[in-house]
Parts: sequence; C-alpha cells; structure tokens
Amino acid sequence: MEIVQPEHLQQLITSFENKDVYIHLETTNGSYAGHLRGNTLNAGAFIRNVVINFELGKVAGDAPHRIGLKLPSGWIYAQGITHYELDEHGRLLMAGLDEEGKLAVALEISETPFTY
Repeated sequence: MEIVQPEHLQQLITSFENKDVYIHLETTNGSYAGHLRGNTLNAGAFIRNVVINFELGKVAGDAPHRIGLKLPSGWIYAQGITHYELDEHGRLLMAGLDEEGKLAVALEISETPFTY
C-alpha cells in the first residue's frame, strides 16, 4: 500500500461511481488486543460484501483523510484513511494505519465479492 495521494485516490473512487459494488468497512481501536489496555472500552464495526451503488465518492481533509460515498438515501463514511492500493483483482483497498502500522480502519470497494 502507498500513502494517500488525494488526486489519484479520487480518480480511483470515481471509477466505481454508479455501479453495483461490494463494500467492506471495518473499524477497530484494538479489540483484538484489548487485554493490553486494562479498562479501555474496545469498539469496532464490520460490514462485508454489502452491495451498494453510490452516486458520488469524495476524498476530503488533510492526512489522515476522510472518504465519503454518497448513496441515494445517505452516506458511508470512513475517517482516518492513510494508505491505499488498487490490487491485482481491481479492488480498491484503503486503510488507516496507526503510528505502529496497525489497522484502525479499512474501506474497500470491489466489483466482485470479497472472498479472503
């Protein structure tokens, strides 16, 4: 993955507009290692292979970036995106990595279901 280049990432997101696509959205504040933080509330969210059709995708803000996907009836939103890549399967993978390189947020868009 490479560090977000907003203009390039915007072009990639735009290429998925007005198509039926699969979304993977995941957030975590370290729930897999919650035992290391004592009484810290561990929170996260996870959706996978939900089909959407967004009319507008936007990269916003300074690093780390916000990604918004506008649907006819609302928005999908990911905050904290630092890295991205278009993989060999044509999937747009975006991630927010913390200072230790650990995943904090992932937003992925694909024209085919995620199988990994």
